[in-house]
Amino acid sequence: MIGLNGDRKDWNMAEPVRIVGILGTYRSDGVVERALDEVLEGARLAGAEVAKIDLRKRHVEFCTNCRHCTQEPGETRGDCPRQDDMAEMLDQMERADGLVLASPVNFFTVTALMKRFIERQVCYAWWPWGNLAPKRRRPSTGQRAVVVTACAMPAPLARLFTNAPRLLRTAAELPGARTIGTLIVGQAAKREHLPLPPGIRRRARRLGRQLALGRR
Repeated sequence: MIGLNGDRKDWNMAEPVRIVGILGTYRSDGVVERALDEVLEGARLAGAEVAKIDLRKRHVEFCTNCRHCTQEPGETRGDCPRQDDMAEMLDQMERADGLVLASPVNFFTVTALMKRFIERQVCYAWWPWGNLAPKRRRPSTGQRAVVVTACAMPAPLARLFTNAPRLLRTAAELPGARTIGTLIVGQAAKREHLPLPPGIRRRARRLGRQLALGRR
């Protein structure tokens, strides 16, 4: 497990609910990371054990589209021949009760950090050579998910003119989670160190609580 400070530690199995956050931003302590931390804090205050995986600190190779991981049928994700941290991170996601995926908007979509991570999730598809389209392997697992993003435009426009919220929801749903909330920080380019608006903080805490209490 990766704690909020980035240290590695084992899961505390005594806790009934585990929430994992995946952070795909380039900026330390920016609005996206602080919003993600507020969601995790809301879950922690509701009794959950929380972990944050910072993609800047993890080794994730690019997907080469070899499709080795998509050839065998079954609900279990396919094996990737690339040797990096991806399998460990996906194991953590699958063991969690709730997920939070967070990335700012860059060029109308998620960052390259998050996109590289998402592309490697092709292992959740069954797509043998000869089939024209992939099929999702995993049915719904009962996991719940929240997605977090930030953009320069007003928040309502991000849903219409960027691909980030939809792509983050897809990334959460591939392992079998159901997205219960989307948190968008709008007009994030007003200042270099924009304070997290109080309304965003309250909604983030509320979403974290919903994740933590979802199975109770």
